[in-house]
Amino acid sequence: MTSNVPLNELGEFLRKRRSELSPRAVGLPDTGGPRRVAGLRREEVAQLASISTDYYTRLEQGRMHASAPVLDVLARVLHLDDDERGYLFQLAGKTSTRSRSRGRQKVQPQLQRVLDDLTATPAVVQGRRGDVLAWNALAAALVTDFSRIPEKQRNYPRIIFVDPAMRTLYADWETSARLAVAQLRMEAAKYPEDPRLIELVGELSLRDKQFAQWWGDHKVAARTVGTKTLDHPVVGELVLDWDTLTASTDPDQNLTVWTAEPGSATHDRLGILASWAADQHLPASQPPS
Repeated sequence: MTSNVPLNELGEFLRKRRSELSPRAVGLPDTGGPRRVAGLRREEVAQLASISTDYYTRLEQGRMHASAPVLDVLARVLHLDDDERGYLFQLAGKTSTRSRSRGRQKVQPQLQRVLDDLTATPAVVQGRRGDVLAWNALAAALVTDFSRIPEKQRNYPRIIFVDPAMRTLYADWETSARLAVAQLRMEAAKYPEDPRLIELVGELSLRDKQFAQWWGDHKVAARTVGTKTLDHPVVGELVLDWDTLTASTDPDQNLTVWTAEPGSATHDRLGILASWAADQHLPASQPPS
């Protein structure tokens, strides 16, 4: 299968990962002297991968396609994690991605039913590009009143960078923002020609220098699980575990839930937040007609 991702994206990703590895990290002797380039040299990567320097140079210059076996070796040589390895194969067109409509997504009925039943747990449904498709009242109380955001701008990465309140809500905003960029970069490998994604990246790159810098780092991550600490303006510190459930009927939609250990201070504060949300009449999203 021929990739429709520009080969120079693959080359840039290889260069970035190569620049982050020292000779010592990959078992090569480090003389300690000055090096003309940061990280490994091209010939060192080629040596470790048992390919010619010319072949590897052509890959980095975007002048040829790589075979799956070569990609597998390079992933090991460059110490790529599972997410980065998957991204490498997607860039090279070696993974299967079904062509899907780029029209407006609607939340899957199964996810909507789960969302409707979650009254004591904050939850949102995200689609392509991190677009927020649905949410419950407690998620609105926890993060922001999504109903006040125009639908075309209701995108989680965009909210993190554009809404000033997010920089105080997240105790470690930079880590959360970097993760959002890495997840968006993974999305870009799946749908490199998505015009709304291209527009989103362009807008955020112009608005925020940090976004532009982190986008250029080519870090990638899948939406999986994690822990975040929030400094909530109503209930104070919340240490929440987040998990992601993917819809089998549409892999481009997932339900993110935030939970806390029963009996913990955060669990008790979520209960207080739920009562506050009810008093404020914060709206959950309405099922699509």
